[in-house]
Amino acid sequence: MKEWKIENLTHSYGIKTLFNGLAFSIKESQRVGLIGVNGTGKTSLLRIVAGELKPDEGLISKPGEYEIGYLSQQSNLDEEKTVFETVFEGESPIVQAARYYEEVLHELTLNPMDPKVQQAFTEAEKRMNQEDAWNVASRAEAILNRLGLTDTTQQVKSLSGGQKKRAALAQVLIQEPDLLILDEPTNHLDFQMIKWLEDYLAGYRGALLMVTHDRYFLDRVSNEILELDNGRIQAYPGNYQQYIEMKAEREETDAKMAHKQKQLFKQELAWMRAGVKARGTKQEARKERFSDLKDKVNSQVTKSDLELSLSGSRLGKKVLELENASKKIHDITILDEFNLLIQHTDRIGVTGVNGAGKTTFLRILSQETELDSGVLTVGETVKIGFYKQINEEFDEDKRVITYLREIAEEVKLADGTSVSVSQLLERFLFDRSMHGSPINKLSGGEKRRLYLLKILMQQPNVLILDEPTNDLDVQTLTILEEYISHFSGAVIAVSHDRYFLDKIANKLLVFKGDGNIEETHSSLTDYLEKTQEMKEDKMAVKKPKAAPVKKKESKEKVSLTYSEKKEWETIEEDIETLETKLETIQTEMEAAASNHVLLNELTDQQNALNKKLEEKYARWDFLSQYE
Repeated sequence: MKEWKIENLTHSYGIKTLFNGLAFSIKESQRVGLIGVNGTGKTSLLRIVAGELKPDEGLISKPGEYEIGYLSQQSNLDEEKTVFETVFEGESPIVQAARYYEEVLHELTLNPMDPKVQQAFTEAEKRMNQEDAWNVASRAEAILNRLGLTDTTQQVKSLSGGQKKRAALAQVLIQEPDLLILDEPTNHLDFQMIKWLEDYLAGYRGALLMVTHDRYFLDRVSNEILELDNGRIQAYPGNYQQYIEMKAEREETDAKMAHKQKQLFKQELAWMRAGVKARGTKQEARKERFSDLKDKVNSQVTKSDLELSLSGSRLGKKVLELENASKKIHDITILDEFNLLIQHTDRIGVTGVNGAGKTTFLRILSQETELDSGVLTVGETVKIGFYKQINEEFDEDKRVITYLREIAEEVKLADGTSVSVSQLLERFLFDRSMHGSPINKLSGGEKRRLYLLKILMQQPNVLILDEPTNDLDVQTLTILEEYISHFSGAVIAVSHDRYFLDKIANKLLVFKGDGNIEETHSSLTDYLEKTQEMKEDKMAVKKPKAAPVKKKESKEKVSLTYSEKKEWETIEEDIETLETKLETIQTEMEAAASNHVLLNELTDQQNALNKKLEEKYARWDFLSQYE
């Protein structure tokens, strides 16, 4: 079994120690979810595993010819290449073989009688057979199609930021490396794409290491969770739900131990204050124990509860109202005679297809963008806090605590008490040692968390959030969700995160494009099930549009063999049978949530079935070209 392994990993970023003596391994078929607060070094750890960043210390071991594929948050693609060329830029053997074959095939069409070219073509065919790479082109087309990149002749420079991220994802998936590393893979994916990626990764043959904020995705794909905290890693077997259960049990045990330490600390403190005379050698050991206990207890005290309950300004019943609102941008209809009343208790989730105008809708509500026609009425007492997708321009040399003190020295809580900026920072997962640090020392995620805290400190009574889950870690999202649950005003949030919207929204606005907006009081999960979008997605996999195939002038396959024709006759029935089995397995897994032994067995069965299903899909793509 192939295994990537590191021992004694130590690494610093500036004066901050990210990792100190870490040791862990990733084995074949493991699908590991890496979680931790922004700034703990998740992306740095991914880069070290990928070989892009050299650690200060650490012994890395892996098998020979071990392939690693890495999807970073910031894609670095050649802007002049087409989408199809970009996908085949990888360096895995299967991609190299396919790329070499295409290059030699092109030469052969130009110089069919050249003996050197003929010899090269024979060698290219041999490599294709060795790597089993004959269906890699059709598989690439299928993956690109599922990620919404149907025009493979487009140049990368003409793509949007989200499309570039999806092209980079397709590039790394097609390589089928031994270890697949994904940093926030669900960003810029819609629900159908996320569901497809879940199924794809569930059947992945190699190992997987990923960072994601999408907790449903994490739960359905991972079979181990690594939690990164204070430079250390704690492993939890199982998916995200099992991690939460084990984490709760562990924290309960830690709380009991902390209580015992505090009781012992009080006894030791009483002894120290008593001023015992003749403190000789025996007493020195007790003094050292007191010092150790004091450090442990202080560490427990400074660990903040994950909560943030700020007071908000008074809000009247009338908040925001749109009447016959219409808006177009570049001939794309965003709103078409749209009517909406937002009341002070509303929790509205805004979701739907990319490019339908969800961000523009938020900008209209915040009065940053005007309507073409219609009326927006804003209540007299409304105070809006708008968390935007774009990064705020920070004064990078300004200190963290100074940045917030420009808003207020202290903030009133919902219970009437007040907390200082320093205390607020700790409640929002900024360790006390970070308060005096310049903003340029923060990670990208930490800057976004600081920006969110600034908005909440202003104590708005209407909160508008544009894709907050794209930038915030799971722990921060938990704080935000708790804040929203006690928030006394209205909340309007754009997100594709199913978990987040299920948790905070009591109403959905689903943007379907061309001004078509559906309103529903269902949860997002229920809505997707009711509209059978997931089922329609599976059907699309069964009968995808045939991918364009490059014409070959030499040795081109033009029809199915007899055995392939027989395979074609039954392949859709085979796919349906496998999908039925997977649905049965999923039902059994839900019933066995507390039985970890049975759950592991069912997970193995699910992985095997997903692998077979993915192979059947690939064969369907291949055979359909010649039917």
